[in-house]
Amino acid sequence: MGSNLKNSAADSAEEARPKVSSISNARGSKSLGPSVDQRVAEGKKLRDRVSRSSHAKWKPPAHRRDPLSVLKDSDHGRLPELLPIRYSRMLQSPFAFFRGAASVMASDLAGTPQTGLRVQTCGDCHLSNFGGYGSPERRLVFDINDFDETLPAPWEWDVKRLATSVVLAGRQAGLRDRFCSDAVQATIACYREHMREYARMTALNTWYSHLDAEVLVQEAKTDDDKKYWKRVEKSAKQQTSQHIFPRITQLVKGKRRIADRPPLMYHPRNYAKVDSHVRAMFHRYRLTLPDERRVILDRYQIVDIARKVVGVGSVGTRCAVMLLMATENDALFLQFKEALPSVLAPYAGKSRYQNQGERVVTGQRILQAASDVFLGWTRDDEGHDYYFRQLRDMKMSVDPMKLNKGELLEYVEVCGWALARAHARTGEPARIAGYLGKGDAFDVAIRKFAMAYADQTERDHRLLVKAVRAGHVKASASEAA
Repeated sequence: MGSNLKNSAADSAEEARPKVSSISNARGSKSLGPSVDQRVAEGKKLRDRVSRSSHAKWKPPAHRRDPLSVLKDSDHGRLPELLPIRYSRMLQSPFAFFRGAASVMASDLAGTPQTGLRVQTCGDCHLSNFGGYGSPERRLVFDINDFDETLPAPWEWDVKRLATSVVLAGRQAGLRDRFCSDAVQATIACYREHMREYARMTALNTWYSHLDAEVLVQEAKTDDDKKYWKRVEKSAKQQTSQHIFPRITQLVKGKRRIADRPPLMYHPRNYAKVDSHVRAMFHRYRLTLPDERRVILDRYQIVDIARKVVGVGSVGTRCAVMLLMATENDALFLQFKEALPSVLAPYAGKSRYQNQGERVVTGQRILQAASDVFLGWTRDDEGHDYYFRQLRDMKMSVDPMKLNKGELLEYVEVCGWALARAHARTGEPARIAGYLGKGDAFDVAIRKFAMAYADQTERDHRLLVKAVRAGHVKASASEAA
């Protein structure tokens, strides 16, 4: 896969390099730490302690916690009336179960080999948590797009979760295991190869790098695939407040309101109380934005608020959509969502942020090449933490189960690339690259792990199916993923 990185500051960064060298010579190179080559060598040395082949192993330990117990623990703090929807969505397939069971895999990953190198992880890294969105410059960029579980943690955890999702998505699409395992290896090879590139880039160039969503078109192997990705890109560019405004709102007694679509979108019965509660939250959220962003936000007024059920793993958390308007035809949709502690926290350490919404927002800003200008956080009067963002701003969602073989391979490789870019921004790319090496030893190991852990997920999914049938876990009969 060719490198199509866009580096807006590349020229200036290259010009600055001699100056950095002169400063280093004047003060002594030791003050700047090891060179890139030395860091690569240090990463390679880590193989003596944690071999790359050791990552291939997955065998449930004798003391492994019951996955349903882990899931029930993760229900703590969620709205109990929404939990049947959560479990109904997880019932749909092993991949759907996997999406809702980040806490289960976090518990399992804690016992797997680790190099000791940490990055700002996504925490819930799977194929459905990548996609396109609009940057502040109105580019359509491709990146990780979910950060509810983000936390500094071992880089291997994101890699293994992404790899397992490739297998489960492929199996759900009816693809053979040989193809699924080949797709995993292609994903990890792309991660490894691009990590080597980032290891040699300047810190600023790495930070400024991004993937335009058109990379999927550029990397397409056939004309049909190119046409498909162009359609996806075109559709995403239409996902703006102005385009979705007439589709998700309606006039009610002369006033513009968000359309009810129960049980997934609805107005609460005690609307007046909720409205007052949310307006107080909104005021506190506003204070977390930079002054220049408050200027544009202050042009809009809150017109309506509706509760929303989102995702699979997020079902049960408090989430709502706000309609704000500046004029009759100038709308802005904001979504605010409850932020619970990361599922990684028991194993990687608690967040340094007291507000879980701030944890999510900061993690997103660190990992993404460009982030929503309205990202912010708050806490309500009852002690629940939230983060705010725009709703569907040029959102490009890709359903991996609907891709043909060629499209899926192109997609998973770009996901591997995007993850490498995110980890390189926040960790030590030279040491990670040194550990990974030039060969495919790590790729093959993760291929084996992903197949074994996908089998484990299928066994765990069957446990949930049995528990629902036995009445031990309640699932909504009418809700589908």
